[in-house]
Amino acid sequence: MLGAIEAGGTKFVCAISDEALTIKERITIPTTTPEETLGKVFEFFDQFELDSMGIGSFGPIGVNKDTESYGYVTTTPKTAWKHTDFLGKVKERYNIPVGWTTDVNAAALGELERGAAKGKSSCIYLTVGTGIGGGAVVDGKPLEGFGHPEMGHVLVKMHPDDTFEGVCPYHKNCLEGLAAGPAIEKRYGKKAQELTDRKEVWEIEAFYLAQALMNYTLILSPEKIILGGGVMKQKQLFPLIRNEFQTLLNGYVETPDLDTYIISPELGDDAGITGSLLLALKELEK
Repeated sequence: MLGAIEAGGTKFVCAISDEALTIKERITIPTTTPEETLGKVFEFFDQFELDSMGIGSFGPIGVNKDTESYGYVTTTPKTAWKHTDFLGKVKERYNIPVGWTTDVNAAALGELERGAAKGKSSCIYLTVGTGIGGGAVVDGKPLEGFGHPEMGHVLVKMHPDDTFEGVCPYHKNCLEGLAAGPAIEKRYGKKAQELTDRKEVWEIEAFYLAQALMNYTLILSPEKIILGGGVMKQKQLFPLIRNEFQTLLNGYVETPDLDTYIISPELGDDAGITGSLLLALKELEK
């Protein structure tokens, strides 16, 4: 039996599946303190005989096995979780192999093997919601080095009509600071879903997202870029992003057809938990 945890900033999704990744049971738990949340996580998994587990966690997290921070949630804005040995606590509870990466790396893996990028060897998954996070899979493996990608914090140039200073406590006018859900809400005084008919809102949003996607394309050349998260449920964004992306790139490099290159997740809200189950499966196969 495979276990999986998609650990998000607002909720944990826990699931068990067979080796075909057919989910047998799942539960959603609010993210509160590590003690309370993990207590409920363990209560769920204690019911089953697990062979391996995969965890896709909100970050930043330690992914380098040669560092003391490996397995920890590190400098997260979620104060209660700062410097929590998440992986260590799970391994202490269950003596099984455990795969460990970011929630967005897990989502990218899920989409690559079971979703919108199936049949490809690389993709990027960007979630645009309460924050902005990006994961990448290259040659079938989540991209990690001394740390993991933090694609939401790339710097972008300001839109000429935008005077908003940004909401990121670290960088102000990075991508997350200017284009995440809270930035939209603070800039206009309304939530994204209340601004659907305001064309200028989405033109500015597309301006920032397209800059980031151009940079990711020039650096990684992924075969697909998949955009998920609450803000991307505004489907009018996709053509605006593609148009802005084309303008910015200006024919410098050849890309796939943009309608099939910059796309929605095929797995929807299940990308992260699917990827976490795949991490568990890979641990079992090692």
